[in-house]
Formats: sequence, structure tokens, C-alpha cells
Amino acid sequence: MYIKKILIDLDGVLNEYGYEKYNENYIPPIKNGAYEFIKKLSKKAELYLFTSRNLMLATKWLIKNNLDIFFKDVTNIKLSSYLYIDDRTICFKGDYNKTLDEIEKFRVYWK
Repeated sequence: MYIKKILIDLDGVLNEYGYEKYNENYIPPIKNGAYEFIKKLSKKAELYLFTSRNLMLATKWLIKNNLDIFFKDVTNIKLSSYLYIDDRTICFKGDYNKTLDEIEKFRVYWK
């Protein structure tokens, strides 16, 4: 049986994040509903935390929030996977002109 691998971004997806408050040594609190989401998703896929943050700091954040049991690993490498969950993503659908338009109009949900 093939298990789907999903990479999940930390900032803006699992935590209460806003770029204007960014501090490289502090990861904000867990976002409401994130624990339940990860618990459910982990039953259907192999989860990896994907972050540009310090990997040890991110790992400690997972442990503090009891999420470490649901993740196979923490990485800053774009692994081959079924999909990525990120708050700063545009899905390419085969049309470059539409993609350029989406880039122009893009805004993160928390702004």
C-alpha cells in the first residue's frame, strides 16, 4: 500500500503567525484547530514538517505542542511528496498567464 507523503509548513499553517511579528528565536503558539487537523491527517498520510526555521527549534515546538508523534521528520529540504500545505503557495495549473495574474493578486490569508 502506497502511503502519501505530505509536507506541511510551520509558520502561518500550524502557528499563529504574522510576518511583522517574526522572531527567528521564537515560534508563536499553535493555531486553534491545528492539533486536531494534524491528528486526522496523520491517519491518511506520512507527515513532514517543512520549515526554513532552525530545525531543532521547530522540533522542540512540535514536542511542546504534542505534535511530534504525528510527524516522521522535520526538514528544510523540498522532498518529493504528494502535496505541500503552505500559506504562501500558488498551485500551477498549466497556464503561465493565469499564474502571473495569481502572483500579482496574491495575499496571505492573515493579512
